[in-house]
Amino acid sequence: MPLFIHFGLALVALASLSLQVAAHGANANASANAFQQHCLSFAPEKLIWNSTRTHLEYVANGTTLEFPDNVASCARPQQLVSADLCRIALSIPTSQRSSIALELWLPEQWSQARYVSTGNGGIDGCVKYEDLAYTTSNGFAAMGTNNGHNGTTGVTFLNNPDIVEDFAYRALHTGTATGKLLTEKFYNKTPAYSYYLGCSLGGRMGIKAAELYPDDFDGIIAGCPAVDFNYLQGERAMFYPITGAAGSPNFIEPDLWTGLIHNEVLKQCDALDGVKDGIIEVPDRCYFQPETLLCRPWWWPFGKSSPCLNFQQVLQLRQIYAPYTYPNRTLIFPRMNPGNEIFAVQKFFAGAPFSYSEDWFRYVVLSQPTWNAATYNETLVALAQELNPFDIQTYPQTLPAFKEKGGKLLSYHGGQDNQITSFNTERFWDRMAEADPQLQDWYRFFRISGMFHCNSGPGAWIVGQGGGAAAAGIPFEPQQNVLAAMVAWVEKGQAPGSLTGTKLVNDTLSMGIDFQRTHCLYPSTQTYIGGDYKLPSSWRCQ
Repeated sequence: MPLFIHFGLALVALASLSLQVAAHGANANASANAFQQHCLSFAPEKLIWNSTRTHLEYVANGTTLEFPDNVASCARPQQLVSADLCRIALSIPTSQRSSIALELWLPEQWSQARYVSTGNGGIDGCVKYEDLAYTTSNGFAAMGTNNGHNGTTGVTFLNNPDIVEDFAYRALHTGTATGKLLTEKFYNKTPAYSYYLGCSLGGRMGIKAAELYPDDFDGIIAGCPAVDFNYLQGERAMFYPITGAAGSPNFIEPDLWTGLIHNEVLKQCDALDGVKDGIIEVPDRCYFQPETLLCRPWWWPFGKSSPCLNFQQVLQLRQIYAPYTYPNRTLIFPRMNPGNEIFAVQKFFAGAPFSYSEDWFRYVVLSQPTWNAATYNETLVALAQELNPFDIQTYPQTLPAFKEKGGKLLSYHGGQDNQITSFNTERFWDRMAEADPQLQDWYRFFRISGMFHCNSGPGAWIVGQGGGAAAAGIPFEPQQNVLAAMVAWVEKGQAPGSLTGTKLVNDTLSMGIDFQRTHCLYPSTQTYIGGDYKLPSSWRCQ
């Protein structure tokens, strides 16, 4: 064949390819433009009675959203978005003197028709935009609310039980019903599966939803759940009267907590699992003995050199590390996680009231804005439990309707949690297992060794729990990602037998993986069997 014919055919092929590429680009642009137009023409306020639209915008992948009207204490001024989506925000009254702010993010790519509601934390009313971004990047239509009030304090609870009711259960249910309806109308398709993702207060919210509204979700992830809520607030409140204010006699300074005390806890407990790595693998085995830190007179044969603690300070530690009980030794709340001192000193032992518990007693239990948290004692936690507004305690022993409908529940909890002890989740699961020997069929719990509260810590803490670049960087697959594990359980019947956690170098995604560890299905415990402790194969669930 003549050369000029070859050349001509090549030009034709190149032109054809160029036309195909151009056509594909044009189709993609047309699709994006159509989605954008659909988004901007949507009128959610016409579908939700008495609602007010506060935002409606198309957001392109890679956009950093700004939230200038967000309450500063929520510390979420902006959020990077990793999907093309339609952002909807509404204000919805829940009574004559209460309302919720709702955010619904609807991704263009919604092929699996999955919906997710996200939870809150502390006692706050802060939308977790990071979880909306995380879930929409994985194709979920995602909703979050301010839980009935704005900011991180409970001041609006004062003399307004309607807002407390939103906080206890109503905001999530209202938001979920609204989110599902708008999702269906927007895509002209009913969500195939509905999920919930929350940690801490968000964990309690998920369990309360399973208790009150079993049809709201097919799968619920309740991380580090703040169950037995009233007694939890009592346990948190008790630390301040023990430590005293900063600068008071016998106050233990922060550097002693993060240095002397934390190091002694690790000295006593780190190697109990066979490996010295800064991780207390099985906290149940650790019973810290603070007497080793007691100062001795200079003439004592085995004198304790400085730094050390005086007798009153050692007594403080005995109280702090013990279970919290009434004078008759009836349990109020399980003991604190040993090894949590690095972050716990910022809240529990800082010589100031723990703000969440202070606000709960001040504005809800007592309705006394000037209440002094230093006067807290166990009679107040008994009062809180007696009041138990809107059954916020959230401590069911059975969830029959949720189980009957085929719902799945999954909890995880860090072994060095600095805000909610993991021993309480163990107690909660054990109590439910007493009533249901087949509990594993629908409720599974994983202890995440070396994780602080919901995230971070020296262990392999990243399990795809959402929020933040590090957690969001884990592959969306069931073994490494708790949300993907829930999806596989609900949609394919593949119950998770373990979770592989990841620890990044300096907790920085760009620096790569430091090590991984397989976290066991409770009540199995992680056991070191030899070899390189950073390899998952060096450990076994027993």
